[in-house]
Amino acid sequence: MLLLNKPTSKTLRKLLPPYQNTIFSSLYQPQNPASTYTQKSSYVNVYMKWKKDSYFDTIDHIHKSIVLKPIINLKNCITEAPNGCIPISQVSKRGFALDVPMKVAKFMRKYPSIFEEFAGEYNHPWFRLTPEATEIDGEEKRVYENCREDLRDRLKKLILMSKEKVLPLKIIQGMEWYLGLPDDFLQCPEKNLDGSFRFVMMEDGLEGLAVDSGEKILSVVQRNAMEKGVYSGGPMEAIEFPLFPSKGLRLRNKIKDWLKEFQKLPYISPYEDVSNLQPDTDASEKRVVGLLHELLSLFVEHSAERKKLKCLKKYTGLPQKVHRAFERHPEIFYLSWRNKTCTAILKEAYCDESAIRQHPLLEVRKKYIRLMRESAVILKNRRVNGWLAGGGNMKLDLDPEPKIEDIAGDGANIKVDLDLGNADQRDGECSQ
Repeated sequence: MLLLNKPTSKTLRKLLPPYQNTIFSSLYQPQNPASTYTQKSSYVNVYMKWKKDSYFDTIDHIHKSIVLKPIINLKNCITEAPNGCIPISQVSKRGFALDVPMKVAKFMRKYPSIFEEFAGEYNHPWFRLTPEATEIDGEEKRVYENCREDLRDRLKKLILMSKEKVLPLKIIQGMEWYLGLPDDFLQCPEKNLDGSFRFVMMEDGLEGLAVDSGEKILSVVQRNAMEKGVYSGGPMEAIEFPLFPSKGLRLRNKIKDWLKEFQKLPYISPYEDVSNLQPDTDASEKRVVGLLHELLSLFVEHSAERKKLKCLKKYTGLPQKVHRAFERHPEIFYLSWRNKTCTAILKEAYCDESAIRQHPLLEVRKKYIRLMRESAVILKNRRVNGWLAGGGNMKLDLDPEPKIEDIAGDGANIKVDLDLGNADQRDGECSQ
């Protein structure tokens, strides 16, 4: 006699389309509206091929930011000194803390347009700021003073994107450069913070900064959609992300269909509670994309090193493989591989200037970068004069300012494997 095993619920789920049978749909209906929709929007694996875009690879203030940061750190050390000058011994052992990529003295001598060297006591090298750098430093301080409320709001939004509305101070300090906050912003809370901020002790023993705010905050995507009349302010409305495809990128119909359905999913604000949101679904991915979009919109250059965002995963609910959100949406983000690192850039900030408000500190940083470029001319003139003074026997090196080379030269032969599953590898192919 042949005995048939009684089919289990697991077996039936394999045989039936997911969540379409009335029996199983009733069992998997959570009460949270966002989560309810998410259960019906399973994760779709797609293959995206990286496409080089020379426009984003040549935005100076993005790719010079990695060099500008240690310059600003050293500049602050000089301005904080009582006499406005410091001996090299005061900073020579602090290169790691100041993010200086080489010996501090060698680094400062690379930028004579910013740091002026002179002989101090016992003929030791001392440094002070050039008049041009001093002028820009004064403008920077005025921006901090006049735009304190704007900077405070950006910090508040960063904290409100966290799950518990609190972030450790060390995480905030790691984001200060991107948010455009001065180094002493958290050291003077009575001047820089309002009553909605409070210092707390977190469960893991870290000191944190929390925000108590009952007001509803609209993200950049929601605000722009409301101005265009396609968003009424209600929950669970489908808002489409603005797309900016790179020139020459051609997607297969399968990818286009997936993107079209992805745009129709409800937009979940990064400031909303998503504790009941089911992970590994297209709807949860749209929430992740929305959070990254909002995060980059707060930053000075609307960009950040991708690895620097990993520290936010635990506190904002970002998935372990958050890099896939950047890779799967090349019409929203661009990944630049210059400076031997991966920089995530928000395309909308540079393709639609009216969509995202410019950071008040951006123009100041651009001035610093232009002043940095003058160092190349000064160094070249010094080498020429030294060559002439030596009777033409010295080795003439007219190389401009040393560059941090791209990860693979001009990027033409970069091969990035973004295979995110067993999907058809022809999807997302682009013309060469």
